[in-house]
Amino acid sequence: MTQPLLEMRGITKRFPGVLANDSIDFDVMPGEVHTLLGENGAGKSTLMKVLFGLYQADEGQLFLRGEPVQVTSPADAIAKRIGMIHQHFMLVPTLTVAENVALGLKSSRGMLTDLVKVTARIREISETYGLSVDPDVEVWKLSVGERQRVEIIKALYRDAELLVLDEPTAVLTPQEVDELFVVLRQMTDAGRGLVFISHKLHEVMALSDRITVLRNGKVTGFTTPAQSSREQLAEMMVGRSVRLAPEKPASETGEPRLRVTNLNVRGDRGTLAVKNLSVDVFAGEILGVAGVSGNGQREFAEAIAGLRPVEGDSSIILNGSEVSGTDPRTCRDAGLSYVPEERMKDGAIGEFTVSENIVLVDHGNEQFAQRGLLKFGPIRDHARRLVKLFAVKTPSIETKISALSGGNIQKVILARELASKPTVLLAAQPTRGVDIGAAEYIHSQLIEQRTAGIATILISEDLDEVLGLADRIAVMFEGQIMTIIDAEDATREGIGLLMAGVSDS
Repeated sequence: MTQPLLEMRGITKRFPGVLANDSIDFDVMPGEVHTLLGENGAGKSTLMKVLFGLYQADEGQLFLRGEPVQVTSPADAIAKRIGMIHQHFMLVPTLTVAENVALGLKSSRGMLTDLVKVTARIREISETYGLSVDPDVEVWKLSVGERQRVEIIKALYRDAELLVLDEPTAVLTPQEVDELFVVLRQMTDAGRGLVFISHKLHEVMALSDRITVLRNGKVTGFTTPAQSSREQLAEMMVGRSVRLAPEKPASETGEPRLRVTNLNVRGDRGTLAVKNLSVDVFAGEILGVAGVSGNGQREFAEAIAGLRPVEGDSSIILNGSEVSGTDPRTCRDAGLSYVPEERMKDGAIGEFTVSENIVLVDHGNEQFAQRGLLKFGPIRDHARRLVKLFAVKTPSIETKISALSGGNIQKVILARELASKPTVLLAAQPTRGVDIGAAEYIHSQLIEQRTAGIATILISEDLDEVLGLADRIAVMFEGQIMTIIDAEDATREGIGLLMAGVSDS
């Protein structure tokens, strides 16, 4: 019988007030992909940080290739041939690929980096695994998919035998995901073991050999793709049946509620992030905006919300009112509600309570204030009603919002924005990083608003979300809309090509 590459037995890790890992058993065989699945807070990251030496387990034992070991630091993990590819790439943009790979490694030239040797080895690895990348190019010039390859090359250069991949597909197009999976399969064919962490159940089903599901710090089940379905995996994660694809009843679209014409917006680096973009959004429809991160979606959303200045003859008309170049209050008064991409940076104030966050943008209304003084009774009543209506799990409305889970924070923001009775809803990455159960609820709310006649712009990097919710899909690439297609005519492959800038015309 083949010996496991990794065994984790009875791993327990406690934090003040939290049992993050509760006697977890997990193993990886040579040549297999073992997926670790679970909602946020289930204990996946803690378990992998124990493996990588970032945390020390309170109880339990690690075995590598049958031998008991203690991993004391990431450097120790790398020395033991354990590699980790993080969701957010650990690369220095101003350095070349070869320089990034050489970082932290001993050189045969003493104090000097032996880039000739490093470059030759990178080319060798690239050829073996089909990881096409130029060792001499600066990382900032690479696409997202190419940067992912550099991270894999870094791990292979260090001869990682066991590799942890934490949400490795989060910012890739479907075609880049397919290419990545080919590389990962080559790695397992060579006898390496992979731990795959992902929320995308269709990817889990496509890549995994085995699947271990965690919930509330405990293992709730083991399975394989052949023995289960996406629906069964979701139920194991959440503890109840989950509707993965929202029911989308037929909807009558009305007049255009938002008209964007020749929109030009600069990004933080001073270059045009949105270029001559024009689009209409109609009452009773969800317009999905798909694209790989960094193609102007954030700047597009912030310009519509009045948070970022526009240039030239840009025009944003909300319900007949020109709002380009104004401010967030003017946009809200014209009928806009905004669920921002970064909830704790732009959507909520962590030190404020749930009730304070719920009235954050409307605290000056007559309902909640009189002569500059807040009316705390009506504020509390309003907050309690919305917390109940949107199924927000919170000890009380006086709890600081920073103490809530990501999904519940997102529910508070959504409750606040929808309570203002908007005619146009701008939702940017509304389910990013939230649990599958919270995502299901948020999706149902977006469909409900569509039925009520609200014009919704859904900006998302999750292609399943866009395909499941949108009536029409606009694909953004390098600040421009490649095309707008009806969702019923859209395919994953076609959208993926457009996301990469490949036009079908």
